[in-house]
Amino acid sequence: MTIAGSDSGGGAGIQADLKVIALLGGYGISVITALTAQNTLGVQGILPVPPSFVKKQLQSVLSDIGADAVKTGMLVQAEIISLVTQMVKKFKISKLVLDPVMISESGHRLLERKAVQSLKDELFPCAGLITPNLSEASFLTGLPVQTLSDMKKAARALKEKTQGNVLIKGGHLSGAAVDLFFDGASFLKFSGPRIRTRNTHGTGCTFSAAIATFWGQGLSLIDALEKAKEFITKAITGDQPIGHGRGPTDPYAWFEN
Repeated sequence: MTIAGSDSGGGAGIQADLKVIALLGGYGISVITALTAQNTLGVQGILPVPPSFVKKQLQSVLSDIGADAVKTGMLVQAEIISLVTQMVKKFKISKLVLDPVMISESGHRLLERKAVQSLKDELFPCAGLITPNLSEASFLTGLPVQTLSDMKKAARALKEKTQGNVLIKGGHLSGAAVDLFFDGASFLKFSGPRIRTRNTHGTGCTFSAAIATFWGQGLSLIDALEKAKEFITKAITGDQPIGHGRGPTDPYAWFEN
């Protein structure tokens, strides 16, 4: 299951997640938290879904179909975060991949500032894995996160908020693209080549959807992360130069290559 916003440009959010889930052999179900008007140039508008209807979507699909794994993306408001937390607990979702989407690549706020504390206090404790990028990790911890050493400090700080694991994505580091995993006891690095491209829209959504799918299919979390890292690296390599701004990654590259 993906719980996220709709991207009218098709490169991120619900649309990207469902493409990834289907391509990897899963059956995708979705709960839409917001409609967005966006393209490769940025976000032109956001229309949040009423929290009561988000709850109705969650209840509808989880009570009937269920979910082997869940990923969250754009959650918009504190009330929606509370509802998602309630349902995760009610339906005993243990494989929850939480991508703390807060600001779009174009700088548009996707999570209300007052909802950040709700995210940390309510949903973080339920997560099996939290996947912030460098700027999100910095915002969530109040620490500067620009180096591998900074990532370790931020990972330790975030681990205090969850019983699950932390993966800090190093896509904006200089040098190799290194993601740092922390389970509370030890660190593990997942490295990939640095790919020079401007077409990276939807990278975080695509990556977290791949992790959740592989994990939900029965792989261990570490194996799911290894395969998802390979998947996103191929997707970035096969970037799509569409539109007039930052194009999306290409999840189909997993098969094309």
